[in-house]
Amino acid sequence: MSAIPHEPSVDSRYGWLRITEMWASLAISVIWLAVLFDAIFGPNITSSTVGGTDSSVPSAVAVALFATIATWAVAKYGLRPRERE
Repeated sequence: MSAIPHEPSVDSRYGWLRITEMWASLAISVIWLAVLFDAIFGPNITSSTVGGTDSSVPSAVAVALFATIATWAVAKYGLRPRERE
């Protein structure tokens, strides 16, 4: 008895494009790389009052807050278990 090899289908060649976990982890990595570059090269958020008091906060603090929310959303929907076809 011999086996006849099948031709590789088009779907199997590009099947890795349908791996949602890969895209979710890539998106989370890019989100936090944006926070890193903002922390290194970004400006500070400055505030001054009429009395002459100045305060400064790195802009990466605000960006990290939104990156945390985005990471949660991407992880919730991108890394959830799915039914396989």
